[in-house]
Amino acid sequence: MTAGAPFFTAVPAAPAAEPLDLIFVEGLQGQTVIGIDHGELHDPQPLVIDVVAGLPRARACDTDRIVDTIHYGHVRERILRLMREHKLQLLESFAEAIASILLDEFGAAWVRVKVVKPRKFDDVAAVGVQIERHAGTAAARITRAAPVLHLIGSGMVPGDRSPQG
Repeated sequence: MTAGAPFFTAVPAAPAAEPLDLIFVEGLQGQTVIGIDHGELHDPQPLVIDVVAGLPRARACDTDRIVDTIHYGHVRERILRLMREHKLQLLESFAEAIASILLDEFGAAWVRVKVVKPRKFDDVAAVGVQIERHAGTAAARITRAAPVLHLIGSGMVPGDRSPQG
């Protein structure tokens, strides 16, 4: 995928039991301390985050109520909070934490998360990681457990899903 290419146009790779409604946040920009190099461990650096969360035919299609779908404004706020509070070093772990939030806190059936460090190197537009996760499988729950436990151990408490506008 090239820089600037639409992130949300691809269809989930694994077959779903039924079509998914895709809710997305594209190009969320923020700064956080993340990395493994000495220079990355102290000063915040920019990240650009894209998330796509799939729901099997969201009830909101019928009810026209925000509480019957994933509120992208709440997703945005939750990711920004994670950027402020996490203690992770790898983009992979950070992306996994975002995926866990979407699956566990927001009830997504499938997620794709892309985390990018723009202009990390002078000759590269961006470096980063992109992951996909599905809810409901034992392997997915085990895979997501370590970063979530790490976040809880560092004092983070899962966010509120109240239906505020």
